[in-house]
Amino acid sequence: MTHDPATRPTATPEPRKRLSTSAKAAVITIPAVLALFLVLILGAVISQSNSEPKALGAGGSAARVPMVTDDSHVLDDAGPDAPTLVEFLDFECEACGALYPVVEGIRDDYQGRINVVVRYFPIPGHLNSMNAAIAVEAAAQQGEFEGMYRQMFATQTEWGERQESEAPRFRGFAEELGLDMDRFDAAVADPATQERVEADFAAGQALGVQGTPTFFVDGEPLDPTQLSDITDALDRAIAARQ
Repeated sequence: MTHDPATRPTATPEPRKRLSTSAKAAVITIPAVLALFLVLILGAVISQSNSEPKALGAGGSAARVPMVTDDSHVLDDAGPDAPTLVEFLDFECEACGALYPVVEGIRDDYQGRINVVVRYFPIPGHLNSMNAAIAVEAAAQQGEFEGMYRQMFATQTEWGERQESEAPRFRGFAEELGLDMDRFDAAVADPATQERVEADFAAGQALGVQGTPTFFVDGEPLDPTQLSDITDALDRAIAARQ
């Protein structure tokens, strides 16, 4: 199912700068290389975002917007006393795709010590970002949020930036995951599924999100330029609870 861009959120934040082809091809194998890779990616990401206004997006005060809601997608649940890392992402965003293995590395390193939450922020200028988010949300209704989340990033280079709907490809992912396809198709067609995605987008705007990926630790926004900016924030949050 193709979703008319006119039905997407009205605000159109600028996507952050894309990763260069050479950087995308980098292989993350050891922590030192991982850190260098993150520096290169985040340097490109923040160079544009730093020039953008930092005012809250349309939607009101961030103080009234919860960072995590009852229906937020939790990848790792270490309990209410653990720090929470939240990422607003766009499945078609190249920087999000490039940072996906970095986030996975953080999840491995901090397993059992932090909560990791993902929220949707499909950039309207990306033709298939909403289609991808809807497919992930439809899969989530059958308990396969993470399976579809992983599939989107594993295949992003195959479908990202295409100028036709990739909804049939995403339906194929659902079949590969063994989902009930009648339920999946019904969820994709249900306006409530897109509304769920748009609710995250609106919350992100109200929290000041202006591009993807955007990270928060315990509700505090991060402006990372290297891997240690994220891990240091997590370490401080963990230490504060001891």
